Amino acid sequence: MNQLVRVPVTLDDEPPRRRRRRARSGIFGVLDLGSTKIACIIARVDPDGAPRVLGYGWTRAHGMKGGNVVDLQDAERAVRDAVAHAEEMADHKLSGVICNLSCGQPESRIQNLQWTIGGRAVTEADLRAVLYDGRRRAAEEGRESVHAVPLGFTIDATPGVDDPRAMVCDTLGAQLHLVGASSASLRNLGACLAGCDLEIEELVSAPFAAALAVLVEDEKELGATVVDMGGGCTSLAVVHEGHLLHTAQVPVGGWQVTNDLARGLATPIAQAERIKTLHGGVMSTAEDEKDMLHVPQVGEDEEQLARIPRAMVLNIVRPRLEETLELVRDRLDAAGLGPEIGSRVVLTGGASQMIGVRELAARVLDRQVRLARPHPVRGLPEIAHGPGFATTLGLLAWGAGEGRPVLDLDVGAVLARGRFARFVNWLRDRV
Repeated sequence: MNQLVRVPVTLDDEPPRRRRRRARSGIFGVLDLGSTKIACIIARVDPDGAPRVLGYGWTRAHGMKGGNVVDLQDAERAVRDAVAHAEEMADHKLSGVICNLSCGQPESRIQNLQWTIGGRAVTEADLRAVLYDGRRRAAEEGRESVHAVPLGFTIDATPGVDDPRAMVCDTLGAQLHLVGASSASLRNLGACLAGCDLEIEELVSAPFAAALAVLVEDEKELGATVVDMGGGCTSLAVVHEGHLLHTAQVPVGGWQVTNDLARGLATPIAQAERIKTLHGGVMSTAEDEKDMLHVPQVGEDEEQLARIPRAMVLNIVRPRLEETLELVRDRLDAAGLGPEIGSRVVLTGGASQMIGVRELAARVLDRQVRLARPHPVRGLPEIAHGPGFATTLGLLAWGAGEGRPVLDLDVGAVLARGRFARFVNWLRDRV
């Protein structure tokens, strides 16, 4: 039986600078389902609003490809391993988790909606109905909306309204930013976690989670594009004035670099990963032709090593990273956000650590670029503060109230007010 995914939709009613943090109460868990690793962290929120880790666990990903579940049994075993380690350390049993959204070809869409008010004051029910209509349209195309964020409202002919409640008008217009994914992929994800006795409590866009982990406050307000160069895919999120304006994903990541090296050097996958980590990069010098590496060959005895110049490694790595960044540039150009929004690029993710990637990104994207590591979190070892854990720690930040709009609206609950009644309405909409 597939696990149904409960996806709340949120609405801002205050400008970013006046947002209040609305952290989860009690102990909560986050689960980062990636193509190369699966990580689980259990935490609580301290009185100062910062998360404190109680337990953690991670393992190599199995049954995952490009952020999607491709083998339920293998993925379940990997999730169980990571969760069990975190639960044992925290001495706490999880029933649900905050999970990242990487599956189902997630993408951003902008919808412009009109709602008839008829000369009365706009109510919260009207706003719920507008959001419900936006999600309904997405669902008709086989997409499930994970984030639905109003970017602005129009009262009759007056645009630029942040909060239209209690305002009188004939027609309410809304511009919605929807982040959606394939409904079938989300149900496969839910089925995987159901097999581990876990419920998906919330889904958070993976690149947005990475943005919460690495951006400083000024970048969130002035605008920045976060590019998370993961193992199975590279994703991006554009944040401006505290809002998530755009997300996109390209199906190329660090795994493709490893695969290119394994093929080009005729070496096992494990050795290709080691070579990428120790010697990978995009900037070459004259010394690279003389710097010889000893590389094991596929099918040969361990003593049979080929001698290749490091320049050969760089010549394999560079084209793949150039292609990845060119795809990111194309996604940004297609978004049509304008050069002033997200003009600063923040690189994170494991693949961003190769030598020269920052300079290559600045040249290909023609933007100012910096490398970023996640902000420190209490209770985690240093190894878990690397760029490869940006999404994981961003999920923690979300659980602690970071990035959340002030008012959460479950669009399935246009009429209901109680928690159980909201669930019944939500279920009725999807079954």
